[in-house]
Amino acid sequence: MTKKKGKVRKIRRYRKPLNLNIGMMIFVGIFIYVVVCVVMYFQTSHIVRYEVKEGSLAADTIYRGIVLRDETVVYADTAGYVSYYAWEGARVAQNDLVYIVDETGRLNEELESMYLGENSLSDQELAEFKNEIVNFVHGFEAGHYSGTYDFKYTLKNTVSKLANVNILKNIEDLNATSGASVINRFNAPATGIVAYWLDGYEDMTAVNVTEDVFNEEYEKKWLSDNTLIASGDAVYKLSTNENWSLVVPVEPVRGAELEKEGYVKVRFLKNQYESWAATQLLTNGDGNTYLQLSFTNSMLTFMTDRFLDVELIVEDEVGLKIPVSAIVQKEFFLIPEQFVIPGGNNGGDSIRKQSFQEDGTISIETMEVEVYYYNSETKEYYLDSSILGLGDNLYDSGGEETCTVSKRATLTGVYNMNKGYADFKQITVLYENDEYAIVKPNTRYGLSVYDYIALDAESVRDDQFINQK
Repeated sequence: MTKKKGKVRKIRRYRKPLNLNIGMMIFVGIFIYVVVCVVMYFQTSHIVRYEVKEGSLAADTIYRGIVLRDETVVYADTAGYVSYYAWEGARVAQNDLVYIVDETGRLNEELESMYLGENSLSDQELAEFKNEIVNFVHGFEAGHYSGTYDFKYTLKNTVSKLANVNILKNIEDLNATSGASVINRFNAPATGIVAYWLDGYEDMTAVNVTEDVFNEEYEKKWLSDNTLIASGDAVYKLSTNENWSLVVPVEPVRGAELEKEGYVKVRFLKNQYESWAATQLLTNGDGNTYLQLSFTNSMLTFMTDRFLDVELIVEDEVGLKIPVSAIVQKEFFLIPEQFVIPGGNNGGDSIRKQSFQEDGTISIETMEVEVYYYNSETKEYYLDSSILGLGDNLYDSGGEETCTVSKRATLTGVYNMNKGYADFKQITVLYENDEYAIVKPNTRYGLSVYDYIALDAESVRDDQFINQK
């Protein structure tokens, strides 16, 4: 007896039908709307506005410059021990005694054995010491500590010269006792001011100044008293002219403005002394721009300095302060004033433009236009190129004269946002730096305080509707 086989059935999972209700549909709709808004937000350029305010730009007027003088280095004719008799910064006449050279080296030994008596300082010598100390105290800066060493060598040489002056009084007695001359005297070859230091910039001229001059490590060599020198060694230098100059690196625009002025008031940060300098702009071999400040006095005051920090005292520019990023250039057509009719239907300006009808006849169409600038010298209006086309013919108010549109020019301006769209406004920049510009206020076609402008002009198109942020 066989058993009957049963029919095999597959078991399938029950799928729950999708239940679309009104709540789910609303949720899906809102979700899609949010996604679209987010995508559109990141794909749309958002214009950031800036409120125009009154302000000023204090130009960076602190500069570091190199001092240039007429300097002549004097070299020794004889080897031996040098002793100086002219003061640092003293003015000597031609043939005045500057230093002596002891060829034998016996001068100090002989003088030590002689009775020189007690030394005392005169009122003039004391005043000289006080003046050097006061100048050092007022000019000291922790950032330029090397000036302390300059002060040290200056005092040291001053003390040595005072001692040498007293020694000089006894040289004749020394020569008489030794039976022969043990020293050689050397006089100034010309009239000038004596200095006892070298730095290698004695022959530097203004046109040879480069950026490397300010970047190199500066080293000054002091010529000390009572030291052994060889024939041909430098013993001192002589400045033969009271005129001197200071060359400072400067921005081209600022330098051109200062050169145009002719003179500028200079404050020396070392001692707060102020003086007027003639200005000359230089473009040197390294391609950088430098301003030469020429003086006719005070050379002696800075005789021991090669580099000086100065402040150029100039007036700050005051006006409307706007970011440089908001400034843009735009091209316009130039239309003679007789072809622009003031006072249209809405109180604006208008033009009379030639147009052609469908039947080929010529007519004159009066169009209201926006004037962006008026040049009082050339007597021309600047009109938007979106209204006019190259070759369009215009008529004057009487219809007697015609003008063909062809001449173009560029204006500097910003995009005004007061009306909700990008409206170009011409500006006159008085001064600018890397971040901000000072604009002339209250111009006829320009900006006013509290106007709103586009912060980034590159992100704006003409007449673009502003999605403000």
